[in-house]
Amino acid sequence: MTKVTRARPSSPPDGGWGWMIVAGCFLVTICTRAVTRCISIFFVEFQTYFTQDYAQTAWIHSIVDCMTMLCAPLGSVVSNHLSCQVGIMLGGLLASTGLILSSFATSLKHLYLTLGVLTGLGFALSYSPAIAMVGKYFHRRKALAYGIAMSGSGIGTFILAPVVQILIEQFSWRGALLILGGFVLNLCVCGALMRPITLKEYQTSQEPNHVCRTRKQDFKRASPCSTWTKKWVQTCLCCSLQQEYSFLLMPDFVVLAVSVLFMAYGCSPLFVYLVPYALSVGVSHQQAAFLMSILGVIDIVGNVTFGWVTDRRCLKNYRYVCYLFAVGLDGLCYLCLPMLQSLPLLVPFSCTFGYFDGAYVTLIPVVTAELVGTASLSSALGVVYFLHAVPYLVSPPISGWLVDTTGSYTAAFLLCGFSMIFSSVLLGFARLVKKMRKPQLRTLAKESDAKLQLWTNGSVAYSVVNELDQKDRESVAIAVPGYNPT
Repeated sequence: MTKVTRARPSSPPDGGWGWMIVAGCFLVTICTRAVTRCISIFFVEFQTYFTQDYAQTAWIHSIVDCMTMLCAPLGSVVSNHLSCQVGIMLGGLLASTGLILSSFATSLKHLYLTLGVLTGLGFALSYSPAIAMVGKYFHRRKALAYGIAMSGSGIGTFILAPVVQILIEQFSWRGALLILGGFVLNLCVCGALMRPITLKEYQTSQEPNHVCRTRKQDFKRASPCSTWTKKWVQTCLCCSLQQEYSFLLMPDFVVLAVSVLFMAYGCSPLFVYLVPYALSVGVSHQQAAFLMSILGVIDIVGNVTFGWVTDRRCLKNYRYVCYLFAVGLDGLCYLCLPMLQSLPLLVPFSCTFGYFDGAYVTLIPVVTAELVGTASLSSALGVVYFLHAVPYLVSPPISGWLVDTTGSYTAAFLLCGFSMIFSSVLLGFARLVKKMRKPQLRTLAKESDAKLQLWTNGSVAYSVVNELDQKDRESVAIAVPGYNPT
């Protein structure tokens, strides 16, 4: 029988089965991020049933968010070494088990373990691999594809927020969690849609395997069987990790990583405290849940419109600026929130905050892909979402402690607002410094071939060249054999 070899495409298809990948990622964001947001609707129920303060109850939402982001690199590892399908299906089973066990909770500590740790781990295994798959199928329309995929968070919140409130009223919080556990099993269906794709650019990632094979032969000739096997495994592991996480030395990625820490601190508490804050200023339970629905539906508009707009030729080179602009405006919204103490004022706030929240969430994977390239996107997103973990863990309890201590939400909201504004300012300052250094870097990139070849034998060279834009890196790749611009 003749073996049929399927040719690898040289670039992402920008369509075809890619739209099914977008649909699968859309459903994943509903089952993960939208369900996480709706946990805040249980806040008052948990607080009343277990007779605990704001800070203790807030740990539930914090642990879910923290585990989702903390274990994001684990999701990337499972996706890279097994398959995206296996990772998402396994995540669906774990998350569903956590929600079902939570319906039998007898204390907050029980909820910390089941709803927090177990469900969060399941979400982590599903979330980052699904997002990375979209980037592998799209290039020219990447921002639009991500906008549609990430809008699942907003649509899910819009639909689930009132539904969860009704479920709580009809079946109590235990019944509502049990039903959500069944709903989250749809992640297994989403995983089945994630057909793998291999592009020609990933052939560069095979170089460590060649090194492993070569060194395996060397070790085999020079050492006893058990010794060379151990050394060969260690060498393969080091080569693989070095190739997979080489982007960690890129200055642009380091700046993005630091800014993400401050952005993540600011964005999380609103989804925990918007409903309790609305109740504290006299808004009814149904109206407070309606505010979450508004936040969700406008989030969709931000996802899709920002994704579509930043795909236009005139703005394609300014996605980074659009991202920091959206983060900064969400910070300004926070500063205004303590002055808004009625439903007619909280509705415009939910619209504005929701729109720009959807905007920057869409652009996180797009900006990351521009910095590290598509080949390293899965691992880079795992790191980016991992960096969300600690802020997501500590910010709601800190905000709850401020509410308990001061008796109002003002200090908590102001701290979150300034944190997001600082994140935006940091990115803007870094981009300004890079613009000022760009002429010097272009000059370095156009030096003689021999000099560039000498530099690329050292570690400093890559840190310098990687500060260039993608266009400049390609110029270096032409002059320097063996340099990978991605």
